[in-house]
Amino acid sequence: MFYLVCLIVLLMVLVSVGFFTLVERKVLSYMQIRKGPNKVGYLGLLQPFSDGIKLFVKEDLLPMNSNFIIYIICPMLSLIYSLICWVLLPIFYNFIEFNYGLLFFLCFCGIGVYFMIICGWSSNSVYSMIGSMRGVSQAISYEVSLSFFLIIYFILCDSYSFMNLSVCQNNSWFVFISFPVFFCWFSCCLAECNRSPYDFSEGESELVSGFNIEYGGGLFAFLFISEYSSIIFICLITCLLYLGGDFFCMFFYLKVILLCFLFIWVRSSIPRYRYDKLMYLAWKCYLPLSLNYFYFFILIKLIIVYHFFL
Repeated sequence: MFYLVCLIVLLMVLVSVGFFTLVERKVLSYMQIRKGPNKVGYLGLLQPFSDGIKLFVKEDLLPMNSNFIIYIICPMLSLIYSLICWVLLPIFYNFIEFNYGLLFFLCFCGIGVYFMIICGWSSNSVYSMIGSMRGVSQAISYEVSLSFFLIIYFILCDSYSFMNLSVCQNNSWFVFISFPVFFCWFSCCLAECNRSPYDFSEGESELVSGFNIEYGGGLFAFLFISEYSSIIFICLITCLLYLGGDFFCMFFYLKVILLCFLFIWVRSSIPRYRYDKLMYLAWKCYLPLSLNYFYFFILIKLIIVYHFFL
């Protein structure tokens, strides 16, 4: 039964990625006053399947000077990495329940950047190497603040498990008690997923396509699926953390869809940041704010414990 649940979740994630790309193309097209994909199937609903077949049927060309074994394996490992994250999906029965889900999540956030730099290095291209180096420095900058934004709520819950987040938000969502932190967290999530306006590792204007410039066909599809799977997973974690976390309610998954739409909305509305401005934002703005909120939540926890024992 456990393996059946894993297979169902895996298939649902892959189908969700396909239709998320369709939604993104539709939303971007209507924001630019055009139709978008509407020819394949009814209202373009079969477009994701058409794109998937096209990518996997195309011939994969290997760059002459690339480290071809690593070049081929790395996108597959990136896809596996993005799918393993879904074991944190909060289902009580027939699935894994981590008592230390927070530590698991933080470790996996740190691992993701390795696949980016290995893809860029193995391609043996100047553009891909610059893109991967940008991605590494970007990850070092925002992941410190991202960790603090995540830890402060687990201090309140007095647990490392994602399951307890919904219990602690029965009376009030965490977004109401820390509204500025929510926007800082969302901004860090955009950088985590390499999405506009922080898509420096994939900057088309100056890097042509960034770290994945040499990839095409099925290998590009693996990188593409892993990126969009990470976006959906980050939206799920955001709902667990800030918007109630009641994962047995259908309203919870509507909130996940709303956050996915927010990712698309930001991409269509905000131009790409300058690279040095993200460094300044992460180190000079987000880090002091996260530290202040960290001490503030510790103080709240001490007050709660003091009154409890009295």
